[in-house]
Amino acid sequence: MVKAPEARAKTRGRIQIGADDPSLTGNGGMLAVTELCGRLGLISELDAGIGPVKQRARGFSGGQVLAGMAAAQLAGEDFLVGLDRVRADAAGQQITLVPGLAASTATGIARRFTSKHWRGAEKGLAQATARMVDLLPAERAAELSGGPVTIDIDATDVEVYGNRKRGVDWNYQGQRAGRPDVAVWAETEIPLAADLLSGKDDPRSSVVALLKRALAALPEAVRDGAAAAGRKIRLRVDAGYFAGELARAAVAGGLEFAIGAKRITSMWKALAGIPEDAWTDAIDMHSAQVAVSPYKPGEWPAGTVLLIRRVRLDPDQVSADPRSRRRRTLHPGQRDMLFPELADEPIYAYSFICTNIDVSTPAKAATVEYWYRHRTTVENVFRDSKHGAALRHLPSGYPEVNTAWMWASLIAAAIAAWCHQLTGVISGGQLVAGHGVRGGKAMIATLRRVLIAVPARLVSHGGQLIMRLAPGEYLLPAILAAIRALPAPAG
Repeated sequence: MVKAPEARAKTRGRIQIGADDPSLTGNGGMLAVTELCGRLGLISELDAGIGPVKQRARGFSGGQVLAGMAAAQLAGEDFLVGLDRVRADAAGQQITLVPGLAASTATGIARRFTSKHWRGAEKGLAQATARMVDLLPAERAAELSGGPVTIDIDATDVEVYGNRKRGVDWNYQGQRAGRPDVAVWAETEIPLAADLLSGKDDPRSSVVALLKRALAALPEAVRDGAAAAGRKIRLRVDAGYFAGELARAAVAGGLEFAIGAKRITSMWKALAGIPEDAWTDAIDMHSAQVAVSPYKPGEWPAGTVLLIRRVRLDPDQVSADPRSRRRRTLHPGQRDMLFPELADEPIYAYSFICTNIDVSTPAKAATVEYWYRHRTTVENVFRDSKHGAALRHLPSGYPEVNTAWMWASLIAAAIAAWCHQLTGVISGGQLVAGHGVRGGKAMIATLRRVLIAVPARLVSHGGQLIMRLAPGEYLLPAILAAIRALPAPAG
């Protein structure tokens, strides 16, 4: 007689919990992260760039500290003490990127870092990214080097608590915060350069130096490919970086730029000179139009013009609160109007962009505005670094340790992006499928769920370490096979 399902589910007596099994780990997929970073020479490149951080060359290096923090964040650890939890995983220590790294050790070494070491970390990360490009399938490498190459720069605030934390300050929202200021290679969402500012620091004060470092961090093959294709590398930033100094630096570096402009009096005067028949429909944006004004802010580079976007709004889309963000985008003559008055005439939200890119025809203007609208790729990196890694807080009272934590989060984002680029499905040069797809780009939280957080048992048989997974379908074997097919770094 076949037993009923509920009868089969019953156990005989109580299930006892036995002794811990040190051969088990909850993060079997960390093996793929470790082997990927080994193929790209991440730690060796970081160490070569950073150089020594201690007088005696023993123990952990600076590159190992940053890579170990990044691996812990990829495993889901939110705080420095997570390094100790990773260290306590006996089986996981056999496959983790930096075994044996304790929180106290990492903190002590990170406090020795100087600005010279951070610049070296950027160079090391750039070398690993360059090797990633070298290992790409030919059609994908050609797409990245011959297609558009864009540097996105933006800043995000990370709120902190406690009045003893150094290197942070009150931002305009009344929060004590640090401010990561990050430059990203937009087409791959890989970080290039970064500074950790305080909440009150104006990112415009250091953005020129950040841009120069980001440009140097782009893989040489990509820069050469763009030049061979007759394309200029482009810079894309929002109005928080509105400054002629940045525009001049971009031109000096051979870049085209699109810089969001503040809604100041001169912009509204330029708007007034545009005839109604000069507006053309924007691409893939409802009720939006674009137009071009020849206006150039004083001392900006020759060839700069003003690209304007307007979006028609219904009265009920505008808040009555004068502090609302959308109301601030209205024409000054409409900002103080109440709803009966607003309903009597068209209502538009305006955005202004200063650019030296060719917008000489309506079609070109619409294309450039559409491209500029996608500068949110840098926000994807922030989202991954905060919610996938652990940049949503700064864990230490020491700014040097917090800078290391920021860089670990960005390295974690880079590792996820490398994995997608090297193991995703390529079609016609485009990355059409990854693992947790967002346009084929990195999504750390999904990557952790489907690849890294895989329970596994590690056993030794005949001198060979073997990983055993539970029955079922897993992404790990296929990803590991793709990574192992890549050539190991020379030397």
